[in-house]
Amino acid sequence: MSDLRQPLPPFTRETAIEKVRLAEDGWNSRNPERVSLAYTENSEWRNRAEFVTGREEIVSFLTRKWNKELEYRLIKELWAYEGNRIAVRYAYEYRDDSGNWYRAYGNENWEFADNGQMQRRFACINDMPIREEDRKFFWDRSGPRPADHPGLTELGL
Repeated sequence: MSDLRQPLPPFTRETAIEKVRLAEDGWNSRNPERVSLAYTENSEWRNRAEFVTGREEIVSFLTRKWNKELEYRLIKELWAYEGNRIAVRYAYEYRDDSGNWYRAYGNENWEFADNGQMQRRFACINDMPIREEDRKFFWDRSGPRPADHPGLTELGL
């Protein structure tokens, strides 16, 4: 039972929104081991052109990602849900080791196992260079987005 990740499918609008926010908070921790626990042992991912299978590969992938994407901050928003599936749109900001800033825009399709862990994640992402003064995501580096920080819709994204 320790593998249960509330809320469980089938999702309602409220539980889908909760699941999206929990995923956002986890990724904003930038802790690959913590994030990997939200996924089944044999979870399948497609992230851009990279295919990842299982928690060990998830940890490796996220470690590489956050070593490259510095000062990462992510906002996710529910797009659609049905049964054990959720679709989200998201944006995140980061800088590279040369100080160049980017905003990445994307969509993800998620499928969950009965225990609430994600078993499939398909992500499409596009990066756009931005000027530092055009950044919109501001909160403590390794923490969740504060409740009073605007979401994607409120930011016009």
